Order: sequence, then C-alpha cells, then structure tokens
Amino acid sequence: MTRTPVTGADVQRAVDLTASALRGAPAEAWSRQAGPMDCDCWDALDHLNNGLFSYALRLAPQVPYLQGRPTIVWQRPGEQPLPIITDRESGPEAGIEAMLMMGGLVAAVVDARPPTARSWHVWGTADPEGFAAMGVVETLAHAFDLAQGLEVSFAAPADLVAPALARLFPEAPQDTDPWTTMLWATGRGELAGRERVSPDWQWHSAPLDDAPA
Repeated sequence: MTRTPVTGADVQRAVDLTASALRGAPAEAWSRQAGPMDCDCWDALDHLNNGLFSYALRLAPQVPYLQGRPTIVWQRPGEQPLPIITDRESGPEAGIEAMLMMGGLVAAVVDARPPTARSWHVWGTADPEGFAAMGVVETLAHAFDLAQGLEVSFAAPADLVAPALARLFPEAPQDTDPWTTMLWATGRGELAGRERVSPDWQWHSAPLDDAPA
C-alpha cells in the first residue's frame, strides 16, 4: 500500500485545528485537569508548546542534534521550569498563539531539511518526516486531552491523522477509524478487538526502513 508522506503542511493544519477548538473555551476552564494528564490545561498547553519547540530545534542545525550535546536548559528551578512559557494573566490566547508559532517552526524546519537529515529522539533517531509526524501526533493527542478538560468538542479528520499514524505506529491497524486508532495507540482510548495500550507506549521515530518486520 502506498503511504502518504507527512509534511510541514500537516503540522500547520494540526495546530490550526487545535487553536480553533481551544478558543471555544472560557478562560476560567483552563484551571481544570487536562483529560488523562496529571496537570491543568495551562500546564498541558505549555507541555505541548515545548514539545513542538524541541522538535524544531533538534532538526534545525546542519550538524544534527545528538543525545548529550549541551543546548538549552529544559528544566530550570522554580515555578516556571520550561523554556517556552506564556503569561497566564494575558489569558489562554497567549498560549494558543505560542502553539501556532511553535507549530510553524516545526513546519518550516521539516520542509527545509533534506530527507537524509537525521536527529536524535529518545524513541529513535528520526528523519524530517518523522519529526513532522511527531508534531502532528503530539498536537492532536494533547488537543484531545485539552478538549476533555475544557469541555469543548474536538475530533481530528481522518486525512490528517492517517498519514502520521502510519508513519509513527506502523504496527497499528489500517482498516479502522484513524482518529480512534490514534487515541488507542497513544493510550487514550479503546479499539475493538485490541487490548488497551499501556501508559508507557512509544511511537517509532526512526525511518520506516528501520521498523521491525
């Protein structure tokens, strides 16, 4: 079966759809727990924004990032340990705008780097398409978490989910609804005929040529 590649346009579409959904929630709802995450919606959005930022940074250098190379301090002491934070007194729109910025960075970098580029990720050294797929799945999975906490409706379209799902979860079934399957693969839901995925799930970051047979 021919697989549709994941590109920067998919990352941009994922953050655009997520922003539209999150903007439907009142500011007071952001203190609620973000679905299955062990944090409130403010912190969940910070987590997403920093994840996207890290994908762009890892792939951006001409000399790929390798594990252990000193770069940004990702965990600082204090109440605001992450490098990308927003002023909560400005309301949730600041965090949403930051998400659009981080998604745009990922989209630009993955489209600019050649297919032969590689950079380290804890779940496998990835190519640009892998980082694009990670940007899509990271965004959509946490959009689901945030939508649960904020009590807004969100479901990602099949044509956006399916390519990223096939890239990062080559073992996942391809004859089921892509959104339901992605939630199952990331430990967020059930899938008929399959055991529930444990919380320590992983995706396959490395190029699919390196996937297990």
